[in-house]
Amino acid sequence: MTIAALQQMKREGRKIVGVVVYDFQMARIVDRAGVDIVSVGDSVGKNVWGQESELDVTLDQMLLACTAVSRGVQHALVSCDLPYGPVQQGNDVAVRAAALLVKEGGADMVKVDAAAEFPEAVRAIVDAGIPVWAQFGVTPHTHRGQGEGGGGKGSAGPDELVAQARLLERAGAVMLDFTHSGPVAGPAVTAAVSIPVIGGLGGGPWLDGRVRAIGNAIGNLASALDDTTERYANVAKITLDAMKMYSDDVRGGRQIRGK
Repeated sequence: MTIAALQQMKREGRKIVGVVVYDFQMARIVDRAGVDIVSVGDSVGKNVWGQESELDVTLDQMLLACTAVSRGVQHALVSCDLPYGPVQQGNDVAVRAAALLVKEGGADMVKVDAAAEFPEAVRAIVDAGIPVWAQFGVTPHTHRGQGEGGGGKGSAGPDELVAQARLLERAGAVMLDFTHSGPVAGPAVTAAVSIPVIGGLGGGPWLDGRVRAIGNAIGNLASALDDTTERYANVAKITLDAMKMYSDDVRGGRQIRGK
């Protein structure tokens, strides 16, 4: 998969499949399934390391996760999130961080969150030769310092969101991640730019494709044991049942399964 191929998929109306993954083994599985993009999200902090927020994730942590995932991917494009901090600290810091994720982490492109607030950082990273997947809409980064209700860029109407998308396209972004697009602004933005527009939460078939965190898609988070969300599988429940059987075998003096 290449960025040019993704852009051709948009022109031809073929949907792009993305998935957020945090580790080598899962990266191998989703790559074998034929997804187009494997995204290493800063949600790794909450879902793998138990941190309070995506905003607590460091560049070193993102590098660790990105390196593991990139080793497991042979066919899809690997994107790695820039954590909160480098972009906010200035263009030079953002470029150095992006270069680290590409050169040492193995990323094919980097994702810049709250990108509509930092188009100059997007342009600087692109000018350094690093493709940017620009995220905008309602995200944890756009809520930083704004309280639980959010606001600011996240409260923009369809016309402003179209303007933000066009701004990011002009800044050189190769793709957009439109979070919480909805059925009004989503189609408007998708039609307004020539680069692919995909999204996760709040997205729909009106976008050029979708991206979903692996935990939400297949239920491999502990929270999936107790909710009723419709998923493609419930790996947490399967794992819980398997561990109960394993415990029974050990306690019953029977030979255990697996090598």
